[in-house]
Amino acid sequence: MEFKTITDENKSNCENSGEVNNMATTTTKNNDDINDQSVDKKDNKDNDNNKLENSKTTTSSSSSSSSPILETTSNEELKKKCVNLKIVYSKTKLDINFPIDSTVGELKDHLENIISVPKSMQKVMIKGLARDEQILKNIGVVNNSKIMIVGSKLDDILAISVPSQQDLQDDAASTTKEELSKQQIHKKILDKGVPDDAMPGILSANDPLPEYPLSGMLNKRGGKVRLTFKLEQDQLWIGTKERTEKVSMTSIKGVISEPIAEKPQYHMMAIQLGPTEASQYWIYWVPAQYVSAIKDAILGKWGYF
Repeated sequence: MEFKTITDENKSNCENSGEVNNMATTTTKNNDDINDQSVDKKDNKDNDNNKLENSKTTTSSSSSSSSPILETTSNEELKKKCVNLKIVYSKTKLDINFPIDSTVGELKDHLENIISVPKSMQKVMIKGLARDEQILKNIGVVNNSKIMIVGSKLDDILAISVPSQQDLQDDAASTTKEELSKQQIHKKILDKGVPDDAMPGILSANDPLPEYPLSGMLNKRGGKVRLTFKLEQDQLWIGTKERTEKVSMTSIKGVISEPIAEKPQYHMMAIQLGPTEASQYWIYWVPAQYVSAIKDAILGKWGYF
C-alpha cells in the first residue's frame, strides 16, 4: 500500500489539520479535507484580490472623472476676454482694458471712481443710449471701440439743485392744489382733446426712448411741440414750428408729470428750466410709456431720490 505525505506548505495553509497518520485511509481523508480548505482559501484570496482591484478601479475612475471638472472650471474663468476701450467723457479721453462679456452697468461701476460720476448719473452711448443690463459684446462693442459717457458730477448737480426759499414756498402751496389736469390754466388745452397726430399712449408700460423724436404733443400755447434727446451732447431739443430750443440737461432743475384725467395713457409734463413755476415748460399729451425714460434721460435715476 502506498502512503502519501502532506507537504509543509500544505500544512501551513490548513487550520487544525491534526497529526499525520500512517494509515492510508486517514491520509486520504486528511488530503480531502485539506484540499477542500485550500480551495476555500484560494477562493477567498481571489475574492479579496477582486475587491482590491475593484477598489482601485473605482478610485481611478473617480479621480479621472473629477479632473475634467476642475479643468473646465479653470477654462471658464479664462474665457473672460478683455478688450481695449476708448472712453470719452467731456474733454477727457482714456483707454481702459475691460471684459467684453460684462454688462453696461458693470462698466459704469468701473468708471465711477475714474471719472467721479456716480453710476446713476452716467449715460453710456453705444450706438444710442445703452441700458445697464445689456452685455457689451451683444451691442457691437469690439476691441478699440469708442464709448461716450455723458453725465454730471454730484457736486455740480448739487450746486444748481439747492432749492431757494421761493421754491420751498411754491412746493408747499402746490400740495394743496387740485389735480393739474383739472386746473383751468391747463383745461383750455386739454379740452381740445387728443391731437390727431399724437403718438399712441400705453398705460402701465415703461418703454425706452425711441430713436426718433417724440412728436404730436402740445405746449401751453396750444402749438405743436416735439422733443429730441441728443444724449451724446447732453442736450434736450425742444422744437416748435417757430424754433428749436437747445437746452443743456444739466441746467434742467426738475421734471414733473401727472396722468391726464380720463386719459391716463397720456401725461402732462413740466420741464423746470428755472427756479420758479413761471419757468416751467408745459407739454401735453406725452405718451405714458415714455415718461420714466424721459426723466431718466434728463435727470438720471438719482432724480427720483
